[in-house]
Amino acid sequence: MKPQTGLLLLLVLISVLFRAESRCKRGCLALGSYNAWPNSNITFISKMLNLPSHDPILEYNKDTLRSVDSLQVGRRINIPFSCDCINDEFLGHTFQYHLQSGDSYEKIAGTYYSGLTTSEMLQRFNSYDPIKPPDNNATLNVVVNCSCGNSAVSKDYGLFITYPLRVEDNLDILSVETNLSAALLQAYNPGVNFSAGGLVFIPGRDQNGTYPPLKLSQGLSGGAIAGISVAAVAGMLLAAGCMYVQFNRRKKTQAAKLLNVSQDLSSQDGRESIGHAGGAAPTGITIDKSVEFSYEELAKATNNFSLSNKIGEGGFGAVYFAELRGEKAAIKKMDMEASKEFLAELKVLTHVNHLNLVRLIGYCIENSLFVVYEYIENGNLTQHLRGSEKNPLPWSTRVHIALDSARGLEYIHEHTVPVYIHRDIKSANILIDENFHGKVADFGLTKLTEFGNNSLPTRLVGTFGYMPPEYAQYGDVSPKIDVYAFGVVLFELISAKQAVVKTNVACSINESKGLVGLFEEVLNESDPKENLRKLVDPRLGDDYSIDSVHKMAQLAKACTHENPLLRPSMRSIVVALMTLSTSGEDWDAGSYYENQALLNLMTGR
Repeated sequence: MKPQTGLLLLLVLISVLFRAESRCKRGCLALGSYNAWPNSNITFISKMLNLPSHDPILEYNKDTLRSVDSLQVGRRINIPFSCDCINDEFLGHTFQYHLQSGDSYEKIAGTYYSGLTTSEMLQRFNSYDPIKPPDNNATLNVVVNCSCGNSAVSKDYGLFITYPLRVEDNLDILSVETNLSAALLQAYNPGVNFSAGGLVFIPGRDQNGTYPPLKLSQGLSGGAIAGISVAAVAGMLLAAGCMYVQFNRRKKTQAAKLLNVSQDLSSQDGRESIGHAGGAAPTGITIDKSVEFSYEELAKATNNFSLSNKIGEGGFGAVYFAELRGEKAAIKKMDMEASKEFLAELKVLTHVNHLNLVRLIGYCIENSLFVVYEYIENGNLTQHLRGSEKNPLPWSTRVHIALDSARGLEYIHEHTVPVYIHRDIKSANILIDENFHGKVADFGLTKLTEFGNNSLPTRLVGTFGYMPPEYAQYGDVSPKIDVYAFGVVLFELISAKQAVVKTNVACSINESKGLVGLFEEVLNESDPKENLRKLVDPRLGDDYSIDSVHKMAQLAKACTHENPLLRPSMRSIVVALMTLSTSGEDWDAGSYYENQALLNLMTGR
């Protein structure tokens, strides 16, 4: 094993040790807070939560439910279930749901299970198509996170509610409703923003209306585990330091740059916990599960990185097609100077696993830096919108690609802790697979941040035409810069024009104009549809609905609002695009009320 490879793997082991404390050791009873939606009833809820009768629900809701017929829309009820170890990784419970005609992962998670799980969790534990799973009564695994308490916070609470936050919730409101201090609730959910949605864990009352105390398990305490972890890490860091000094004496080359940044990556990975709000469920793969390729293997698979194998060129290196170990792959070759971008991609893609994010296969750090991805057959969105060799995308396909891309961004924005910010969303970074599904790619500029953290570097990166005003002028970084860029992509899907358009003015002088400004002029008209037609991609002919185009344009306008606080979240954008892609069909009733303002904007009401 080469010295730099050994040190990188050692640093990976350190980060694994840091994460080891979060692994579950015991089970318990838990509660799930179910938010009643229109047409739901106790019989339906009992069926969803696999309860044999109504009795357990009535037992744990004596103050709010008098009978099975007293359920009101918007009322929360507590549902008991067992909380156990799942894959020896996190605490949860697996419910069984039998798929019916018209089901989708979004509908099952958001409506039938009232936000207790997510479509990403359904994808992780099932292998069906998330948009159109089988309707033959097949069984779906529905995994819900739970908590058994934390003796380091308090021993007074031993029963916890898995609590999906609603749009109007925040820490102060929840503190008043539960009569528990905000500090206690935050302590049980470290790093969680209670105003940002997702799941939190709050102490619950038993059938007698009291808070049962924590039942301490046998074995090592949290403090002892932490002590062992710190001691182990200290020893490993010392060993790593010795290896680094010894290696430096032998070879002070470009590889040393990579090792320095690797140490930085390890220190950040050690404090990351990816999953639902509360950090309860690690999601995806880790570095030690991706493949480390040799340079010889990559060179052989690409015909020594020949021009005939080259399929693209990015800001940080060239991309080559290869067949590796029976799988088609795309290999990005990067210089050592791009080590930060290389490690950023590894850091993101080894922690996330989503249908609409490009999948990492492996990496190599010999001679240069190489990231190996799945090969996406149909190129990128730019090629389909403006490439002469591609057939024009039908309007319905454009809407679905927008929805796919929004889902990928929603995942990194709202289902990871801390959140990731892509910072280079554009049509060239949305790949199209053989089934014309969209996948977000190129995470070399990605940043991670806690909510409310304004201490990020202000060095501008990204692509001109996709940058929002607050970022271009002041370097302000938040998830809303991705929302702005996504709005520009929506305008591209409508018009097939570039983010910056060259227009002819007097004396044949070319003047550049942003696509955002071009659409704003039309959308601000009292009746914009006629002039909006002039902006639609002419290759579509008349094969589109102007109402659907108008709604997407209004959504894009909301995404590119000058004030980042007034831009919608990616979660709201996903729901809005679902209404376009499933026009005329039933959809998530719970999300309807949360996103009505955005829908009103889209429909011009």
